Amino acid sequence: MIIIFFFVGHWFLSLFFQTFFQHRYASHRMFTTSPFWERTFYLMAYVFQGSSFLSPRAYAIMHRAHHAYSDTEKDPHSPHFFTDVFQLMKATAITFREHLNRKQNPETSFAGYYPEWPLLDRIGSSILSRLLFGAMYTLFYFFFAPHWWLFLLLPIHFLMGPLHGAIVNWCGHKYGYQNYDNQDQSKNTTPFDILMLGELFQNNHHRHPNSANFGKRWFEVDPVYPVMKTMHWLRVIKLRKNY
Repeated sequence: MIIIFFFVGHWFLSLFFQTFFQHRYASHRMFTTSPFWERTFYLMAYVFQGSSFLSPRAYAIMHRAHHAYSDTEKDPHSPHFFTDVFQLMKATAITFREHLNRKQNPETSFAGYYPEWPLLDRIGSSILSRLLFGAMYTLFYFFFAPHWWLFLLLPIHFLMGPLHGAIVNWCGHKYGYQNYDNQDQSKNTTPFDILMLGELFQNNHHRHPNSANFGKRWFEVDPVYPVMKTMHWLRVIKLRKNY
């Protein structure tokens, strides 16, 4: 039971900071916050994403390109140009590393207005950091996993961030329904998006990219939005006026 709690906790905490910090803040600036809280969220993203920590700068550049060129040949991760999800993940990883290592200059409109902490980016993106987190996950399983088959969950821990991205990019542009004609293939994969914390309301998000609430119809529930509203009321963050 401990292993299940650990897995579920890692899944949702990693995903929360990916959608809240890298996506909604770094990529879209859906809210503002103080330098103290920005660094706090940055550090928490590193801790909870662990071995699959994603540089907010590289993430933001790629995501902005995805919106600008959604489901065209210039989209860095449209599922309609790959034979399977593994090819999509491979191509996404290559482009992400190019931005991470600054080997590819982003278009002017995609650069800037994202949080940067070069030291933490270097640490979090290093092989040593990823291996240390992987070793900690493995040791935790070694001490608490009662059955051998539970060790099959470890690869998910190791690649949590890329897996979340692959699920959203693949399913959110292939399966589901559309509320809006966005001139792309974005879909709302599910009407009640709990497992992906609202990220699979891709059709809604592409229509309203700066809206903090990804759910638009009465049955579409974005679990992260109430958390952001609470933070707004507590003055930890300040949501944009169109939230």
